[in-house]
Amino acid sequence: MSTERGRFRLDEASVRRSFERAAATFDAAAALHREVAARMAERLGVVRIAPSAILDAGCGTGEALGELAARYPEAQPIGIDLARAMTSAARARVLARPGDERSLERVAGSRMSVPARPWLVCGDILRLPLRAGSMGLVWSNLVLQWVNEPALAFAEFHRVLAVGGLLSFTTLGPDTLRELRSAFASADSAVHVHRFIDMHDLGDMLVDTGFADPVMDMEVLTLTYADSRSLMRELRALGASNAAVSRSRSLMGKQRWARAVGALEKFRRDDRLPASFEVVYGHAWKPKPRRLADGREIVRFERPMRR
Repeated sequence: MSTERGRFRLDEASVRRSFERAAATFDAAAALHREVAARMAERLGVVRIAPSAILDAGCGTGEALGELAARYPEAQPIGIDLARAMTSAARARVLARPGDERSLERVAGSRMSVPARPWLVCGDILRLPLRAGSMGLVWSNLVLQWVNEPALAFAEFHRVLAVGGLLSFTTLGPDTLRELRSAFASADSAVHVHRFIDMHDLGDMLVDTGFADPVMDMEVLTLTYADSRSLMRELRALGASNAAVSRSRSLMGKQRWARAVGALEKFRRDDRLPASFEVVYGHAWKPKPRRLADGREIVRFERPMRR
């Protein structure tokens, strides 16, 4: 591992603690997550699939599970999150939807042998507690930026997907929080903003882990704030605290904080402070296997159609 890459490696225990604390405040601060989820759903609308089971990998408080259940009423939704408090909040959300429960029970009674109410699991997307080939769709919204090795997550998504299954995900790219990164760099040399992976590198990872026909695109969304404290307060409410292993464990100090705030103020436009988020969208399919488990290549002979 390079020294530079090691500086930005995430402390997994710190990531978990941040999201445990944020479970109670996440929904009120999650405007970006909701907007990106809506745009993910639009992209999903042009894809024709009929999954029997859906995984929301990094489900947070479970808001997307309702959308996925409504879109695929015959599928069993499953939500998994690293933070137990998040899955508890998701469970409370499910129980607070009496209309959804009636709908799910009707579908379950008529067409399914298992209830369609979402199953919620506290677990790690790098070690999914699911059997291979059991999912028709894996959905993951703004989660992979919290993983040190996204390729390992892709490998797990590939494992649990059935042949012909779809992975649809979003994450954050390198221009995310560029204003904040620049401001802190003017104050000291410590790591204050995480490293985010380029879209093209993520596409290469998809291919390397066995996915087919990856489609990648990105856009920059900008949120604005009245002041620096409002921005930092919202990031904390989302659980997006600095979790770099090399982060400073001491307080920043008034002088360095003042320098950072002064540098951030140079980005102010129309009396608002901007925060840029480079949102990366990706989807890819699990193709038929080309090799057996022992490494032998599969050769397929298809009979030509008669005219």
